[in-house]
Amino acid sequence: MAGSKFIPDRGLTTRMVLTMSLLGIVYVAFIILLILVGMPWYLVVLVIGGFALVQYVSSDKIAMYSMGAREVTPQQAPELHAVVDRLCAMADMPKPKVAVADTDVPNAFATGHNEKNAVVCVTTGILRRLEPVELEAVLAHELSHVAHRDVMVMTIAGFLGIVAGFLTQMGLRFAAFGGGGRSNNGGPAPAVIALGVVLISAIVWALSFLLTRVLSRYRELSADRAAAYLTGRPSSLGSALTKITGDMARIPSRDLRQVEPFNAFFFTPAFSKSGFSMSQLIATHPPVEQRLAQLADISRRLGQGA
Repeated sequence: MAGSKFIPDRGLTTRMVLTMSLLGIVYVAFIILLILVGMPWYLVVLVIGGFALVQYVSSDKIAMYSMGAREVTPQQAPELHAVVDRLCAMADMPKPKVAVADTDVPNAFATGHNEKNAVVCVTTGILRRLEPVELEAVLAHELSHVAHRDVMVMTIAGFLGIVAGFLTQMGLRFAAFGGGGRSNNGGPAPAVIALGVVLISAIVWALSFLLTRVLSRYRELSADRAAAYLTGRPSSLGSALTKITGDMARIPSRDLRQVEPFNAFFFTPAFSKSGFSMSQLIATHPPVEQRLAQLADISRRLGQGA
């Protein structure tokens, strides 16, 4: 975030460092335990190293492709680029790529593992619904994710969960169809090894899932604060949040489910379940009421300082 005029957030920095440190410990333990239960070390390196490389290098391209987004030039989307240009000048940060996803789901997200390949994407649904000042506030929120580098941290943090989930599925299939006989060298049966991999991977997936969810909720509050102070109009961000959340209920469930995997990166979740749930524990975003309360408090502070 060096050079950026977004307000610094030591709480976010501390949480990112803590999350990455804890995930690093889990990551090392994961590798050791996989080898101890009998998984060949070269296979562990191949699977985990391969996933890490693909996730780190291609995260932005994967997100863009999955959302059906396309990069747009200033000639293709002059008004959108003008807003991003103005915000980047205000924040004193490099301009990221700008993209549009053709979906009626009103949302926005930022992706990319560094500022050089960062992308800020909005959907056609959000462009149709928001007023210019509301869109500016949402884009400021997304740009703050890039400036704080929490997009990169979330990308790296999410990788461990992907690997663990992959190994869990593969282990279950192998245990079901691999047979129960002992190995040729007298070691444990392949099915036993597979079940050991499944157990370890499931635990690692759960730990990484919870750690990234805690970080995700805080980073959304941090981005709201940064955007509110940069634009000086927290009410515009609150208006956008209220409008998007309200309109989300009118989007067909099928469309919401298609983009639900990107909830952690969206401005606001694209899908929410009603009724009792463990939503506060597994949610990617804090409650809308909490976000609006924070923005209202910032409005009062800015009013008092005027």
